[in-house]
Formats: sequence, C-alpha cells, structure tokens
Amino acid sequence: LSVCGDLTCRRLASFQRLRAAVHYTAGCLCQGVAEEKGVQFSKQTIAAISEITFRQCGTDGCFLIICRHAKRSTVTSEDVKLLARRSSSLLKYITQKSEELASSNMEQKEKKKKKSSAAKGRRTSEEQEAPVTESEDSNMA
Repeated sequence: LSVCGDLTCRRLASFQRLRAAVHYTAGCLCQGVAEEKGVQFSKQTIAAISEITFRQCGTDGCFLIICRHAKRSTVTSEDVKLLARRSSSLLKYITQKSEELASSNMEQKEKKKKKSSAAKGRRTSEEQEAPVTESEDSNMA
C-alpha cells in the first residue's frame, strides 16, 4: 500500500471504531432505560438509534468545523437553534428555553442595577454627612 492508501485505511479503521463506540454506548443507554421502564429494545432498534446518533454527530461536527473556520470560539443560542432546525419540536423547545433564559437574565440585570443605584445613593448620603461632622468638630475647637 502507498502512504496515501495506508492513511485511508487508518482513517477507515478509526471511523469504524468510533461507530462501534457509539453503537456500544447507545446499547448501554437503551439497557438502562429498559431496566428503568420495564421495556425491551430489539437489536434493530438499538442499531437504528446508534446510526441516527452517529449521523447526527457527523452533521453537528460539520457545523462545528464551519464555526471554527469562521474563527468563532463561542457557540451562541442562535447556533443551537440553527442545528435544531430540522426538528420543529426541538426547535420550538429550544426557542422557548432561550426566551426564558433571556428573560431571566434581564431580570437579574435589573436587580443588579437597582442594588447598584441604591448603594450609590447610600454612599452619596454618607459622603454628604461626613463634611458636616468635620465642620462641627472644627467649630468646637
């Protein structure tokens, strides 16, 4: 085999090991769910779940490669929505959670702003009281 052919063989072997690892993990997860729920998963069902998972990871991996190519290091909620666009129910759920998170963040910012302005108000009144105390002391001397 040539160097190029050897590299292809190694990539294929690595790809097959990765696919086998996904299949094994899917099988373990299915077994855990089966024990918890009292159901059975057929070998075909486990194979289908692992294949779908493997393909989805490939799609998501391509997306991450595109993000890296664009020199982006942070994944935003919009990126996650873009990934979920193929599943309308998942997209709807992610959009709902994203809106809840944004609302919660706004509430926290408003609370911090109120605390900050209240603390500034207290500091200002304390600063105004301090010179009065000094002037009283100087008059007494």
